[in-house]
Amino acid sequence: MTTPPVLETARLILRAHTLADFEDCAGLWGDAAITRFIGGKPSTREETYARLLRYAGTWALKPYGFWAARERETGAYVGDVGFISTIRGLPEPFGQYPELGWSLTAAHHGKGYATEAVRAALAWGDQHLPDPKTVCIIDPLNTPSLGVAERCGFTAFGKATYHDDELIMLERARA
Repeated sequence: MTTPPVLETARLILRAHTLADFEDCAGLWGDAAITRFIGGKPSTREETYARLLRYAGTWALKPYGFWAARERETGAYVGDVGFISTIRGLPEPFGQYPELGWSLTAAHHGKGYATEAVRAALAWGDQHLPDPKTVCIIDPLNTPSLGVAERCGFTAFGKATYHDDELIMLERARA
């Protein structure tokens, strides 16, 4: 089992999720504006609870996982960022590498938090993950996330369909 580290940036603290994060996660994942590019529909409370357990379980089985991002100054929940292991059936080499994901509350969009959190996760990953690459998938209409990915060194290497959604597959080599 990997003990989730605490990562700190100028404005954020990234730490392991706890059950106390459930209501904040439910608000994030239940927001149709957030999920329109991630599965296309808001998550139920039941689905969000399973997500929270998956976040904890990933750290138990893999050398990585997701963090809850919170503002250093206020403690406000910003969103989720981290690495996940999936079996999505996407074209290889996608499934061979840790997949990075991020999702922020609408109140924290447009403030540079996503780029800050993703850079912190990647810096940690560059030091601790055995894999030479990280991958992610993004809806082609999600231009803000595509911008985050580009600023953080990801490049597109293909397209795929997942759950009837067309997605861009991106990769980033270890810095």
